[in-house]
Amino acid sequence: SEDPSVTLFREYLRIDTVHPKPDYDAAVRFLERVGTDLGLACQKVEVCQGRVVLILTWQGTNPRLRSILLNSHTDVVPVFEEHWTYPPFEAVKDSQGNIYARGAQDMKCVSIQYLEAIRRLKAEGKCFARTIHLTFVPDEEVGGHKGMEMFVQRPEFRALNVGFALDEGLASPSDTFSVFYGEKSPWWIKVKCVGSPGHGSRFISNTAAEKMHKVITSFLAFRESEKQRLKSDSSLTLGDVTSLNLTMLEGGVSFNVVPSEMAAGFDIRIPPTVDLKAFEEQVAAWCRGAGDGVTFEFHQKYMHQHVTSTEESDPWWKAFSGVCRDMKLQLKLEIFPAATDSRYIRAVRHPAIGFSPMNRTPVLLHDHNEFLNEQVFLRGIDIYACLLPALASVPPLPAEG
Repeated sequence: SEDPSVTLFREYLRIDTVHPKPDYDAAVRFLERVGTDLGLACQKVEVCQGRVVLILTWQGTNPRLRSILLNSHTDVVPVFEEHWTYPPFEAVKDSQGNIYARGAQDMKCVSIQYLEAIRRLKAEGKCFARTIHLTFVPDEEVGGHKGMEMFVQRPEFRALNVGFALDEGLASPSDTFSVFYGEKSPWWIKVKCVGSPGHGSRFISNTAAEKMHKVITSFLAFRESEKQRLKSDSSLTLGDVTSLNLTMLEGGVSFNVVPSEMAAGFDIRIPPTVDLKAFEEQVAAWCRGAGDGVTFEFHQKYMHQHVTSTEESDPWWKAFSGVCRDMKLQLKLEIFPAATDSRYIRAVRHPAIGFSPMNRTPVLLHDHNEFLNEQVFLRGIDIYACLLPALASVPPLPAEG
């Protein structure tokens, strides 16, 4: 009695692709099997040892036109099973049709929705001018450095001739659907403070801890100001402000020894409206203000701030938004508050939209008891089955001759 698309979704969810040891081979075998069943061409690209990007291709009638890229990642984040109602890799469906599994929202649902929309369109005998490529990439959840970041630099990616890409978004608890046209630049900064050591019973001057206190005060004061700016302006979303969190503290060897060095790690996510050079100077000023012997280094420093056009004059956005209007989908345009593989696609100058068709659904990515209702999942297939023909039928653009 279960819809075959739901059965396929649950089968994919049961493949354990959780970090730190995701079973990528099993995921690729599963997806390759589905692609072959749909008559799609399959290509595997090993971007580095043990990291394979699977490409499934539905050839268009005019391969010279730029293609549509449907991207998704195969990996999922770790779980704390004691906090789950059901085992996180069994894809249990409850009496309300809620399917519980790690990856239910992030983002195995979208992978299967792409495939099942194509299954429906092919069964209807449809074909389109533009080629549609599906890419299934590894390691997104650990930064994409051995996945999409490497893949976009390879000749196999350039050969895809991408015109427009779709990637993941977020669930929306309201009636609206979230659409992400850009995202923040993630900066991971480690600040080191060097000072005078000594016995823990004395008032040592110029200690590392005193300097670290000033650093943390400056960083967290800025955090509070951005938090209040978000709170006081209802037009802003989390993607419009800079988020900052103290995530690591290091230092000390014993209770009775004043340490000569301390370090703090900060996770900062900066929207594309912020001048990155000016912000880096602000960070430097906070460190200078804490005293001598205070330095900082980047463990991640993403500098691309490309956004995708949402103007009605843009042919890709016109096709996307036109379908949504016809289907009476209410869209909410946002900057993605975290980071996805879309940033690497935009960095090589391809427009990309983050969109996971899940409304009336709590946002549970990376959370305990992640679930997606089967009716919301099936509705997503309906949406893609309308979006793909519109995107793959965008008339030839001036640059395409």
